[in-house]
Amino acid sequence: MITRKSPFELNRMRKAGEITALILSQVAAAVTPGITTIELDELAEAAVKKYQVKPAFKGYQGFPASICISVNDQVVHGIPGPRLLKNGDIVGLDFGVVYKGYYGDAAVTVGVGEVALKHRRLMTVTREALWQGINQARAGNRLSDISRAIQKHVEESGFSVVRDFVGHGIGQAMHEEPQVPNYVSSLYRYDPVLKPGMTLAIEPMVNAGAYQVKVSPTDQWTVTTMDGSYSAHFEHTVLVTAGDPEILTRVTELQGGNGGMIRW
Repeated sequence: MITRKSPFELNRMRKAGEITALILSQVAAAVTPGITTIELDELAEAAVKKYQVKPAFKGYQGFPASICISVNDQVVHGIPGPRLLKNGDIVGLDFGVVYKGYYGDAAVTVGVGEVALKHRRLMTVTREALWQGINQARAGNRLSDISRAIQKHVEESGFSVVRDFVGHGIGQAMHEEPQVPNYVSSLYRYDPVLKPGMTLAIEPMVNAGAYQVKVSPTDQWTVTTMDGSYSAHFEHTVLVTAGDPEILTRVTELQGGNGGMIRW
């Protein structure tokens, strides 16, 4: 069942989304050559304490960190550790918080130093695909309109959409109904009409090569591309309204202008 959120619930989700985006943007701004992924996780941990929220991912089905950090051919669910980021890497950061029982969830991919043109384009197209999907998150449209818009933009740009992982509803649980695939398939026959009050985490995962992926047999979490090609990931938590979609994971707090924060 898809839940439609009340004004009370939406106020809490807006706050959860704002804090999620604020922390994630600050972590993204700290990405530089020579920093380790565990240092980025420590930044997220410190910010979670500062804002007095809970990290959504830590402990979720046993995940050991506060933020998922996926580098280059890693698609999603990368575990922070001693890995040093180097010039030319691209880094997917996926993060969420729980605020008074409600979840925010967002992701951004950033480059480290000088990034190859083909990988900058991969990130650009993935970000554009997210916004193509968000633009379809309107009352009266169907769920598949989001999926179709994302897939069309990605494939017309020469990239591929990951099939094995999808977006999702969100609210009092991180993963609620419905699943939000980034492509159209007969496997997803559930295609509800979108209604005001629905909240969706829309998150295209896009590969430079083929769409096939695999899960690490070592840590049982890290997902990589099957062919070793690079991958990018962008995500926002979105509210369906009677008018334009509302982005719940948007930074609204400014610290000294842009304050060293990343916006997407």
